[in-house]
Amino acid sequence: MSILVNKNTKLVIQGITGRDGKFHTGKMKEYGTNVVAGVSPGKEGLVLDGIPVFNSVAVAVKATGANTSIIFVPAAFAADAILEASEAGIELVICISEGLPIQDMIRVTPILKQNGTLLIGPNCPGIITPDEALIGILPANIFKKGNIGFISRSGTLTYEVVNLLTENNFGQTTCVGIGGDPVAGLYFIDLLERFENDPETIAVVVIGEIGGDAEEQAAQFIAEKMTKPVVAFIAGQTAPPGKRMGHAGAIISSGSGTAEEKIAAFNKAGVPVAKEPNEIPDLLREVLKK
Repeated sequence: MSILVNKNTKLVIQGITGRDGKFHTGKMKEYGTNVVAGVSPGKEGLVLDGIPVFNSVAVAVKATGANTSIIFVPAAFAADAILEASEAGIELVICISEGLPIQDMIRVTPILKQNGTLLIGPNCPGIITPDEALIGILPANIFKKGNIGFISRSGTLTYEVVNLLTENNFGQTTCVGIGGDPVAGLYFIDLLERFENDPETIAVVVIGEIGGDAEEQAAQFIAEKMTKPVVAFIAGQTAPPGKRMGHAGAIISSGSGTAEEKIAAFNKAGVPVAKEPNEIPDLLREVLKK
């Protein structure tokens, strides 16, 4: 099985006529994702690679039955694009756009909750269920269908670690890049719960990083609610306090959010933490023997 997306997902691309939107639409369609529509205000009636373009998400949903959206629009307009999708009845929104102001996400989040819309991102690489659906900017060739769930705050570490998993014959059920912004959509606990309930997922790999307390909360959830083994890695173990490392949320402040605290929380929950990414496949082998 999979979580969140599969071969039945009907995808609409917001920002399909832009440079990035057009390029990645081609890649997603080539992978086999069911891309049913695009949205670009003022360009309704255009057809790109067999995909009809509409002026609004609401019209696209009515015409095609789209239930999932991916957003490739500039940061200044991304929050409104998320809300447009939500108000149109889209069930899952993946926001690739980076640089969204925190204030915009604070405004958007309660509305999404009220509408029952799930969000991945912003500032994320997307989600893939191998051999079924790719929604995002993930390099499709490194993924392999299997039974390992994968969640990561880091895009580049997603690519590195998934490639290691595939090379070691650990295929994946679903891989989710959640992004590294301080205010975001679905996070570790939301996805861990879904993997716990997915009968085909037998273990989960979690890639966290410094900043915030999401990993500590995830560790508590694992200890209290999960029966499946989890393996983790924390990026930023050598980061100096007060310096942001890569993501807006990757900053240690006031002595909290350190790699040491996160590693300790995972260890307390019985989750082995790799010192280097290349240790993850061996740790998976160990936990799956138990």
